[in-house]
Amino acid sequence: QVQLVESGGGLVQAGGSLRLSCAASRSIWRINAMGWYRQAPGKQRELVASVESITSGGRTNYADSVKGRFTISRDNAKNTVYLQMNSLKPEDTAVHYCNAHFGGAFGSDYWGQGTQVTVSS
Repeated sequence: QVQLVESGGGLVQAGGSLRLSCAASRSIWRINAMGWYRQAPGKQRELVASVESITSGGRTNYADSVKGRFTISRDNAKNTVYLQMNSLKPEDTAVHYCNAHFGGAFGSDYWGQGTQVTVSS
């Protein structure tokens, strides 16, 4: 098990930047994948970005809508995952959730409580 605590959300104007942080309660070294998801009002939760552990390949994956603007990274020494968000758009407005995935396709998922990101036009 792992507890996840997000921080760094807030209100920003279009074109601005924010950095979200996700602090884990235990070592993330062996967590297969860490990711950020978001959910806007009336919409389904969607993947924003994910990063695999080194032992799983270390690959990153981004939603098409954020490629070139967002960067995900993991600091295993600090048990923290970051999401650097640049060139923010109003459509990025959503509650952003941190996710930890253990195992393969039928593994276990843990979620943080979410942090609100609001981008004004």
